[in-house]
Amino acid sequence: MAARTIEITDGTFDSILKDNSLVVVDCWAPWCGPCRMIAPVIDALSEEYQNVTFGKLNTDENLDISRKFQIMAIPTLLFFKDGKLVERITGVVPKGHIENMVMKYL
Repeated sequence: MAARTIEITDGTFDSILKDNSLVVVDCWAPWCGPCRMIAPVIDALSEEYQNVTFGKLNTDENLDISRKFQIMAIPTLLFFKDGKLVERITGVVPKGHIENMVMKYL
């Protein structure tokens, strides 16, 4: 089964937050090795938690959102509950750590 992770851009960001109660945004770039390490974890979680929206935001192509949330290092995961930023994780962390954050806001 294909992962349910969606692509998020500067143009779609606000509507995705508005239309979904819990959103996890993976801020990444194609040249980032650690980003490639965490991508399969995000894809797996998107399958396991179908009531959560998981998205990927390419920081090289979407500078407005990257600036707005002061993304200084990648990968950075941003957790939004009802449109508000509630958590952030920077760097590669174990799947269980991300899962705990998801469960905290479900």
